[in-house]
Amino acid sequence: MVKVKPFAALRPPKEFATEVAARPYDVLNSAEAKAEAGEKSLLHITKPEIDFDPIIDEHTQEAYDKAVENFKLWQDRGWLIQDSKEMYYVYAQTMEGRTQYGLVVGANVEDYLTGKIKKHELTRKDKEEDRMIHVRIQDANIEPVFFAYPDNSEINTIVDGIVRSKPAEYDFVAEDGFGHHFWPVEDDTLNRRITEIFATIPAFYVADGHHRTAAAALVGEEKRRNNPSHTGEEEYNYFMAVVFPESHLKIIDYNRVVKDLNGMSENEFIAKLGEDFIVSDMGENIYAPSGLHNFSMYIGKRWYSLTAKEGRYNDSDPIGVLDVTVLSNLVFDKLLDIKDLRTSKRIDFVGGIRGLAELSKRVDSGEMAAAFALYPVSMKQLIDIADTGNIMPPKTTWFEPKLRSGLAIHKLT
Repeated sequence: MVKVKPFAALRPPKEFATEVAARPYDVLNSAEAKAEAGEKSLLHITKPEIDFDPIIDEHTQEAYDKAVENFKLWQDRGWLIQDSKEMYYVYAQTMEGRTQYGLVVGANVEDYLTGKIKKHELTRKDKEEDRMIHVRIQDANIEPVFFAYPDNSEINTIVDGIVRSKPAEYDFVAEDGFGHHFWPVEDDTLNRRITEIFATIPAFYVADGHHRTAAAALVGEEKRRNNPSHTGEEEYNYFMAVVFPESHLKIIDYNRVVKDLNGMSENEFIAKLGEDFIVSDMGENIYAPSGLHNFSMYIGKRWYSLTAKEGRYNDSDPIGVLDVTVLSNLVFDKLLDIKDLRTSKRIDFVGGIRGLAELSKRVDSGEMAAAFALYPVSMKQLIDIADTGNIMPPKTTWFEPKLRSGLAIHKLT
């Protein structure tokens, strides 16, 4: 069973929340972040390279020093203030009329190390270490990670009561059109009960933020090893997560574009696809996948439906059933000789939030030779894979909306 605790968040006063809140560090490149960051934006802390002209390498000591300087400055200026007591926080997000309600909690380092916080993606050591540096230098979890948990009716009832009892402390629509709503849980009895209920929850599932999760847990483990008086109750034994009931979450598609056809003409490639797929020309209008094992392809200014033939996939295997596996095996590996999706320069990935028109745009520009859209993975598939100890292929899940950074920060001491 998982262990959580409330914490006294460092967060912006109500009047500054919309200015401080920022998109996560990894959804913007440095130039985009510089253009987007207002005076109070957390991007000056999460992407401090933008404070230099020209922009410097984000991995330099100068950039790290600037991050520390800005974090202190934001506190000195009163743009970030620490709450006076430990509590949980309700964080809700609204997208296209649908609202998902999560809780901001201190997740337990030991739960990650022992596998109670389950992952479905591999992490890269270099990216882990980069995030670990940021946690170390700030002695804080600046940005939250995003977990799912099995639905619990009592937690849902508690959250619903909090939301109905008073207006949200933060309530704004960001520039991308997504709503963000935030309530401190000030009732001590409720905070104690939330802790007790989570002690009956068997696992958390990492939805978004695998590298940040690993980094936060590993820094906590470092601090434990380096403290001869370690008790297990120190603040560094926990890291900040926003946890959502699984039924609230929706995974959207994560699509692929390829730069070449491995020496084949478009007609040759389409003919080869016919060995493993039922190929249907759908014309010039955008075609979206209709269900599992059906794909859409854009090539030569036309959309095609690709339906994998029987026997080309394994529905009894939690990895084999995934459409990313089917597409990787039958198209990228077999036909295009793209063996490693993590390292190949011949393939790129496009989050479904950009829409299928983005796929045709990149092909029509001449940048890419073909595009493929996939039917989204379900939460059930994600949980099945995590529960069986399997790992999804790279770039399988895309969660939206993204958590805003800066609404809560967790100090480790």
